[in-house]
Amino acid sequence: MRKIITTTFVTLDGVMQAPGGPEEDTSAGFAHGGWIAGGDYWDDLLDSTMDGIMGQPFELLLGRRTYDIFAAYWPHDTTTPTVAEPFNRTIKHVVSRQRLELTWENSRLLTGDVVPQLEQLKDEDGPDLWVHGSGNLIQTLLAHSLIDRMLVWTFPVTVGSGKRLFAAGTPAGAFTLAGARVSTTGVIIATYEPAGTLRTGSMA
Repeated sequence: MRKIITTTFVTLDGVMQAPGGPEEDTSAGFAHGGWIAGGDYWDDLLDSTMDGIMGQPFELLLGRRTYDIFAAYWPHDTTTPTVAEPFNRTIKHVVSRQRLELTWENSRLLTGDVVPQLEQLKDEDGPDLWVHGSGNLIQTLLAHSLIDRMLVWTFPVTVGSGKRLFAAGTPAGAFTLAGARVSTTGVIIATYEPAGTLRTGSMA
């Protein structure tokens, strides 16, 4: 069985919306797009972490909005071959509520009752499935306990509002910290793995 792994850029207050640019996702009037691009946060640690992700076999599992953003950019990128080349050649599984024409090469649509399809994808032989962005898809994966590992890149900024990685309605649960590193610019890259149900108690 292959794993579903998410990798998500978030602010200190948990927002994952539009890290890369002002026009990336302006839904609900979000006015802080580009909160990564506006600061000098990228260093050798972030480079090496991303290179490690891109250097292993993987397939992409994407929500509709993230797919549209990626499909409009990566096939035309000539400045970041370490990302563009593996993204362009790998299989992209796209989860959408509606049927749509997929123009990015090697793209496959999942629509309708997607949870059984996601479970079947996990059961197939093949490389792990990496989720980038795709906030709505992550909520579905969390709700059905389909995520095996989460890489959370926390940047030292707050934006006050926007789509959050752990949105309202996220099921209660426990996680194990499988690894953590801190960049020279204050970015924390933490790896979490699900650890079953949430246990509560009293400090009294």
